[in-house]
Amino acid sequence: MANEQVIARIREMLEALLADKPEYFLVEVRIKPTNNVKVFVDADNGASIDKLVSLNRQLYPQLEAAGLFPDNDFSLEVSSPGLDEPLKTPRQFTKNIGRKVEVTRLDGTVTEGKLLSVTDTELLLEETIGKKKEIKQTNINLSEIKHTKVCIVF
Repeated sequence: MANEQVIARIREMLEALLADKPEYFLVEVRIKPTNNVKVFVDADNGASIDKLVSLNRQLYPQLEAAGLFPDNDFSLEVSSPGLDEPLKTPRQFTKNIGRKVEVTRLDGTVTEGKLLSVTDTELLLEETIGKKKEIKQTNINLSEIKHTKVCIVF
């Protein structure tokens, strides 16, 4: 079975496990060549370790029963995406409204600013420009974005 098919099956299993937890959502499933399955789950108000452990314990036997990996030779990690992971889903963008983000566009242009809003097609950022700290609002089409990361501000 191709990796894309395995990922699709795992996504289906996770969506079923998350069906009664509407505040939780699947961000991404990755499979490394060593059959290390990494599942990233987030929640609107932050994912609790207890919920992530519970998901891992529920998913692992389902993966074994499905026989997706030869001889059930796989490992499973269920975690929330770290701050170094780019935002991938509309719910992640919505969750981070009000935070400073760094947007890298497909052409390599980087824009930093406070995320003000997100729609199905674009982000609205508030940039602070120059020494005079001029405030400028910038719309960025989602289709132009290579990746967006939350900036860590101390």
